[in-house]
Amino acid sequence: MNTTVKSIPAGKIQPKGFLQTSVGKKIAIAVTGILLVGFVLGHMLGHLQMFVGADRYNAYAKTLQDLGPILWLIRIGLLVIFLMHVKLAIQVTLENKAARPIQYYVNKTQKASLASRTMIASGIVILAFVVYHLLHFTFKVTHPEYKTLVDTQNRPDVYKMMIDSFHNPVLVITYLLAVFLLSFHLSHGVFSVLQTLGLNSPKIDSKVKAVSAGFSVFLFLGYACVPIAIFFNVIQ
Repeated sequence: MNTTVKSIPAGKIQPKGFLQTSVGKKIAIAVTGILLVGFVLGHMLGHLQMFVGADRYNAYAKTLQDLGPILWLIRIGLLVIFLMHVKLAIQVTLENKAARPIQYYVNKTQKASLASRTMIASGIVILAFVVYHLLHFTFKVTHPEYKTLVDTQNRPDVYKMMIDSFHNPVLVITYLLAVFLLSFHLSHGVFSVLQTLGLNSPKIDSKVKAVSAGFSVFLFLGYACVPIAIFFNVIQ
């Protein structure tokens, strides 16, 4: 029996696509992460307008609503970016584990932060919360009574919707836990993005980690202050 194996001509070897390589996936995770952080910051600044008053907040909400199809394109684009970010992160994690099927005699992952070891779990929980958040505030599926809320100028009364929602302690706690997980996720995510893009070095690692931690605290406080202020009637 002839068992000769024919070699494949070098010219016919198909190179891997960008997103099929480990480096390509990590860069894509970093880029999608940056885009999502940009949205998270903008979303936070929008919510902080609750402190200005009902007229300002409802005007902000109406401005977004008047974008019409453009707003939906933005929403769909963000959802695609989010799902791509989660999918690639899971793939990279599984590939890394497959590359090291045998545990080290000394478990070096003990040196990794808790945030870095729970990135996939926190990301999945955040995704679940985003789905609920959309059903609650955007599509008003969980609270259909909000569909008829309008202010004196016949605009959707999103301000009152926020007030009514965050007088519910269960919603406040759920929201704060989700924001905490998001901030915890980003405490490592920002550092990881900078590392992937080659924007840090061993000399400045500690400073980059401090900036990442500071950013995550800033984000948590920025999001948490609105529901807390509403619950304790600072905003009413």
